[in-house]
This record gives sequence, C-alpha cells and structure tokens, in this order.
Amino acid sequence: MKHVAVLMGGWSAEREVSLRSGKACADALERTGYRVSRVDVNPDIAATLRALQPDVALNMLHGRPGEDGTLQGMLEVLGIPYSHSGVLASALAMQKEIAKTVLKAAGVPVPGGMVVSRKDAAQRHLLPTPYVIKPVAEGSSVGVFVVREDHKHPPQELTRPDWAFGDQILVEPYIPGKELTCAVMGGQALGVIEIVPAVKFYDYEAKYAPGGSKHLLPAPIAEEIYREVQRIALAAHRAIGCRGVTRSDFRYDNGLGGTKGLFCLEVNTQPGMTETSLVPEMAQHAGISFDELVRWMVEDASLGR
Repeated sequence: MKHVAVLMGGWSAEREVSLRSGKACADALERTGYRVSRVDVNPDIAATLRALQPDVALNMLHGRPGEDGTLQGMLEVLGIPYSHSGVLASALAMQKEIAKTVLKAAGVPVPGGMVVSRKDAAQRHLLPTPYVIKPVAEGSSVGVFVVREDHKHPPQELTRPDWAFGDQILVEPYIPGKELTCAVMGGQALGVIEIVPAVKFYDYEAKYAPGGSKHLLPAPIAEEIYREVQRIALAAHRAIGCRGVTRSDFRYDNGLGGTKGLFCLEVNTQPGMTETSLVPEMAQHAGISFDELVRWMVEDASLGR
C-alpha cells in the first residue's frame, strides 16, 4: 500500500483553499485504498517528511512555498517523488512577467503590460483605463484590481503598510469579453470552460464560494476558438516545461475577429482541487472521476520533473 503525504495549508494568501483542496484529495485517496498522511505545511516541513518517510508527496499547496519551486527543490533533496511541475517550471510560472516572455517566444498570445513598483502604480494611471493591476507572484486573483473608466485614481490599497503581495506589480491592458480556462493532464488538453462570474470580476470569492460563478462546459464558443484554446493551453504547458496537471486561463475578445482576440493570462501549475474547482469539472467531462484524477496525480509523481 503506497504511503502518500498530502501537503496542504502553508502560509500563503491561499491557505484556506489549499486546506480544502488537500482534504478533498486525501479523502479520495483513502477511498481508493492508499495510506494517507495529511500534512499542514509549516517551516519544519523537511523534518516532518523525514519522520513520515512517505512514498509520494501529493502537493496541494497554492501560492508560496508550494507553487514557486521552493517545495519542489526540497522534495528533490529529500528524494520524495512529487506531483505536478518541477522546480524550474514552478518558479517560472509563478513569476508572471518572466512567464509571459517565455510564452510569447513560444508563440503563445499574451497581453501587453509592464512591471512597476506599487508606489508608482498608486500615483497615476500608467495605462489608459480600463486596465488590470495584479501581483507578479500570487494566484487565485488575490491582490488583483480592475481599474475602470470611472476610477479617477489608481487603487490606494497599493500604498497600505500591510500590503502583502510584494513591491513589484504587473499592469496590463484590460481585455473585454469571455473568461475561458482549459486544463492539461498528462500532455492532453481537456475541455474548455467559460466562467461567468456572479460578481463584476472573477475574484478569489467568485472562485471558491459556491454560487460565486457559473461554469459553462463545454464553453459556448465557436469550434475553431474552442480547439485553439486547447492548442494554446497545451503549447503553454510545454513552453513553461510543466508536468502533471496544469490549468491555463484566457480572455477572449470576440470583437477582434476569429482567434485574434485570444490571450493567455497565465499557467497555473497547482490548480485548485476543491468541490467548486475547475480541473475536477473538466476531468469529469472527459469521463475521469475525481477519485481517478487524484489517483492519476499520485501515480504520475516522480523526481527530476
């Protein structure tokens, strides 16, 4: 019986959703017959894992340190096979601006924009409104602002002393239209979901609160666009050097005609696995149950990813 350490929690802004992802996966593995240790990750994680001696680590952390290559490097040193992407791909995907450079070089369409200090972004509009402000290295839409035409000033939250998302931020043009997402599992693109938020912006609450958004699967878009989203999601996964399961997020401005309005916003190397998450929904649509998906992640785990 394989012993799986399910790593969850941690201390990032996404701790709560990580705990929910971890619990759902640990429950699934116990149903499937694995021996499971549920590990709430803290700075003593290396000592904890040395004591547990698991066969595999199922990484269900979101944000730092589980999504930025740090944890992956530690698991390499400890010799514990792990799920999802390796050290370089994880670190690269987490740094949105560097990831955009790599994606663009691989022919993946990405939005324009710039990296600036948060103080500069708070002083004046650096792009014509509407535009988007986001942390360079956070996920789940935490710390993201959509600055609309009626906003006379940039968001002053950027100047708060308790701002927790770093001094460098990404400023990008706002792309109107549809919010699309597509997962890649083992080198194969799954279905495309259109996300219709029940609020103005698909933020952290819309993602993880039941009823916060509607997921339309398959996305009601032209077949040409649907196939192109799948193609780009796979190209992005490969360009970053990802392994296991990833999820790429898109905006589609259908006013630009054909596939010209498709932009890849980011590649998520540690997508959510809660009851309202997108990847399990896409897997289900492909005939893969939640338990089968989690089992696949464990059996796919390796070192040198």
